[in-house]
Amino acid sequence: MFIKQISVFLENHPGALREMTELLGKGGVDMLALSVADTQNFGIIRIIVSSDQIDPAVEALRANGYIAKVNHVICAEVPDRPLGLCELLALVEKAGLSVEYMYSFLRASRPGEAALILRFSNGEKAAKLFQMNSIKTLSQEDVDGM
Repeated sequence: MFIKQISVFLENHPGALREMTELLGKGGVDMLALSVADTQNFGIIRIIVSSDQIDPAVEALRANGYIAKVNHVICAEVPDRPLGLCELLALVEKAGLSVEYMYSFLRASRPGEAALILRFSNGEKAAKLFQMNSIKTLSQEDVDGM
């Protein structure tokens, strides 16, 4: 139900994102999804990689002075059409949950579907809500197979 995400704190200066992605790329890490959020002094980079690349990516980042941690998020599928996301968000709202952040997955798992990475105010409650409403979520094994 949950997948692992790497979160990296990155200083805001020209070239910082390139340097980080170069480090990962030279280490053979293939980023499947990436999100960048910034504040005045630093950015938060969120990355999805296959499970066999999580530990090497985190180790490489930390060895090079980055603050990196692994946390759990949900990867849910929504119909790839107008209102597909809106319908999912209405269900989440009705359940009293809020989306802390969301970004799209770069690779689709099925035609006609869009995959989204979501972090909720209560991930366990969101996972149960999705299961009860037959909303497909991707497991870490699903992500590894992409």
